[in-house]
Amino acid sequence: MLDRIRDLYQEVVFDHNRNPRNFRVMPGASRKIEGFNPLCGDRITLYVRINDGLIEDVSFQGSGCAISTASASLMTEIVKGKTEQEAERLFELFHRITTGKNSEAVNLEDLGKLAVLAGVRAYPARVKCATLAWHSLQAALKNEAETVSTE
Repeated sequence: MLDRIRDLYQEVVFDHNRNPRNFRVMPGASRKIEGFNPLCGDRITLYVRINDGLIEDVSFQGSGCAISTASASLMTEIVKGKTEQEAERLFELFHRITTGKNSEAVNLEDLGKLAVLAGVRAYPARVKCATLAWHSLQAALKNEAETVSTE
Protein backbone atom coordinates (compact mmCIF):
# COMPACT_ATOMS: atom_id res chain seq x y z
CA MET A 1 0.00 0.00 0.00
CA LEU A 2 2.75 2.48 0.94
CA ASP A 3 4.57 1.70 -2.31
CA ARG A 4 1.43 2.53 -4.30
CA ILE A 5 1.02 5.87 -2.48
CA ARG A 6 4.69 6.69 -3.04
CA ASP A 7 4.33 5.83 -6.74
CA LEU A 8 1.23 7.98 -7.05
CA TYR A 9 3.00 10.85 -5.26
CA GLN A 10 5.93 10.64 -7.66
CA GLU A 11 3.66 10.37 -10.69
CA VAL A 12 1.55 13.40 -9.76
CA VAL A 13 4.51 15.55 -8.70
CA PHE A 14 6.49 14.72 -11.85
CA ASP A 15 3.49 15.32 -14.10
CA HIS A 16 2.61 18.70 -12.59
CA ASN A 17 6.27 19.75 -12.47
CA ARG A 18 6.88 18.90 -16.13
CA ASN A 19 3.54 20.24 -17.33
CA PRO A 20 2.33 22.79 -14.79
CA ARG A 21 -1.29 23.76 -15.20
CA ASN A 22 -2.25 27.46 -15.27
CA PHE A 23 1.41 28.49 -15.66
CA ARG A 24 0.91 31.89 -17.24
CA VAL A 25 0.65 35.59 -16.60
CA MET A 26 -2.98 36.57 -16.18
CA PRO A 27 -4.03 39.86 -17.76
CA GLY A 28 -6.81 41.48 -15.76
CA ALA A 29 -6.00 39.74 -12.48
CA SER A 30 -7.71 41.45 -9.58
CA ARG A 31 -4.94 40.32 -7.21
CA LYS A 32 -1.26 39.61 -7.68
CA ILE A 33 1.19 38.48 -5.02
CA GLU A 34 4.84 37.46 -4.93
CA GLY A 35 6.00 34.50 -2.86
CA PHE A 36 9.50 33.40 -1.92
CA ASN A 37 10.99 30.41 -0.14
CA PRO A 38 14.56 31.45 0.77
CA LEU A 39 15.48 27.95 1.95
CA CYS A 40 14.95 26.31 -1.43
CA GLY A 41 14.95 29.38 -3.68
CA ASP A 42 11.37 28.86 -4.90
CA ARG A 43 9.76 32.02 -6.32
CA ILE A 44 6.17 32.46 -7.41
CA THR A 45 3.98 35.20 -8.76
CA LEU A 46 0.36 34.27 -8.18
CA TYR A 47 -2.46 35.89 -10.15
CA VAL A 48 -6.07 35.66 -9.01
CA ARG A 49 -9.27 37.02 -10.54
CA ILE A 50 -12.09 37.22 -8.01
CA ASN A 51 -15.61 38.31 -8.78
CA ASP A 52 -18.26 38.53 -6.05
CA GLY A 53 -16.28 36.22 -3.76
CA LEU A 54 -15.74 33.58 -6.46
CA ILE A 55 -12.28 32.67 -7.74
CA GLU A 56 -12.93 32.88 -11.46
CA ASP A 57 -9.35 32.25 -12.51
CA VAL A 58 -5.95 31.66 -10.92
CA SER A 59 -2.53 31.24 -12.47
CA PHE A 60 1.13 31.44 -11.56
CA GLN A 61 4.59 32.07 -12.92
CA GLY A 62 7.91 31.42 -11.29
CA SER A 63 10.62 28.93 -10.71
CA GLY A 64 11.15 26.37 -8.04
CA CYS A 65 11.68 22.78 -7.10
CA ALA A 66 9.39 20.01 -8.32
CA ILE A 67 7.32 20.00 -5.12
CA SER A 68 6.75 23.76 -5.19
CA THR A 69 5.77 23.78 -8.87
CA ALA A 70 3.54 20.73 -8.57
CA SER A 71 1.80 22.12 -5.49
CA ALA A 72 1.13 25.45 -7.23
CA SER A 73 -0.16 23.66 -10.31
CA LEU A 74 -2.48 21.42 -8.28
CA MET A 75 -3.68 24.36 -6.20
CA THR A 76 -4.64 26.41 -9.25
CA GLU A 77 -6.66 23.52 -10.65
CA ILE A 78 -8.46 22.89 -7.40
CA VAL A 79 -9.35 26.41 -6.25
CA LYS A 80 -10.57 27.69 -9.63
CA GLY A 81 -14.34 28.07 -9.38
CA LYS A 82 -14.34 27.93 -5.57
CA THR A 83 -15.47 30.68 -3.26
CA GLU A 84 -12.89 32.51 -1.19
CA GLN A 85 -14.22 30.70 1.89
CA GLU A 86 -13.90 27.30 0.21
CA ALA A 87 -10.31 28.12 -0.81
CA GLU A 88 -9.50 29.20 2.74
CA ARG A 89 -10.89 25.89 4.05
CA LEU A 90 -8.77 23.97 1.54
CA PHE A 91 -5.69 25.94 2.67
CA GLU A 92 -6.35 24.97 6.28
CA LEU A 93 -6.81 21.29 5.38
CA PHE A 94 -3.75 21.26 3.16
CA HIS A 95 -1.63 22.99 5.78
CA ARG A 96 -2.74 20.47 8.40
CA ILE A 97 -1.84 17.42 6.30
CA THR A 98 1.52 18.80 5.15
CA THR A 99 2.62 19.91 8.62
CA GLY A 100 1.06 16.95 10.45
CA LYS A 101 -0.70 19.30 12.90
CA ASN A 102 -4.17 17.98 13.72
CA SER A 103 -4.07 15.99 10.51
CA GLU A 104 -5.69 12.88 11.94
CA ALA A 105 -9.15 14.46 11.64
CA VAL A 106 -8.66 15.33 7.96
CA ASN A 107 -10.47 13.25 5.39
CA LEU A 108 -7.91 13.00 2.59
CA GLU A 109 -10.71 12.50 0.07
CA ASP A 110 -11.73 16.13 0.73
CA LEU A 111 -8.40 17.16 -0.79
CA GLY A 112 -8.64 15.18 -4.00
CA LYS A 113 -5.29 15.07 -5.82
CA LEU A 114 -3.73 17.30 -3.15
CA ALA A 115 -3.76 14.33 -0.78
CA VAL A 116 -0.70 12.91 -2.55
CA LEU A 117 1.35 15.76 -1.03
CA ALA A 118 0.54 14.62 2.51
CA GLY A 119 3.76 12.62 2.54
CA VAL A 120 5.82 15.79 2.41
CA ARG A 121 5.40 16.14 6.17
CA ALA A 122 8.02 13.43 6.58
CA TYR A 123 10.52 15.92 5.12
CA PRO A 124 10.16 19.12 7.19
CA ALA A 125 12.41 21.17 4.91
CA ARG A 126 10.10 20.40 1.96
CA VAL A 127 6.89 21.50 3.71
CA LYS A 128 7.72 25.11 2.88
CA CYS A 129 8.10 24.14 -0.77
CA ALA A 130 4.66 22.54 -0.81
CA THR A 131 2.92 25.37 1.05
CA LEU A 132 4.47 28.42 -0.68
CA ALA A 133 1.73 28.72 -3.30
CA TRP A 134 -0.92 28.21 -0.63
CA HIS A 135 0.47 30.92 1.63
CA SER A 136 0.61 33.18 -1.42
CA LEU A 137 -3.04 32.40 -2.19
CA GLN A 138 -4.03 33.14 1.38
CA ALA A 139 -2.27 36.54 1.17
CA ALA A 140 -3.96 37.27 -2.17
CA LEU A 141 -7.38 36.43 -0.73
CA LYS A 142 -6.68 38.91 2.07
CA ASN A 143 -5.58 41.42 -0.59
CA GLU A 144 -2.16 41.81 1.01
CA ALA A 145 0.59 43.51 -0.98
CA GLU A 146 3.81 42.37 0.70
CA THR A 147 5.85 39.49 -0.66
CA VAL A 148 5.02 36.24 1.10
CA SER A 149 8.01 34.47 2.61
CA THR A 150 8.08 31.00 4.10
CA GLU A 151 10.66 32.16 6.66
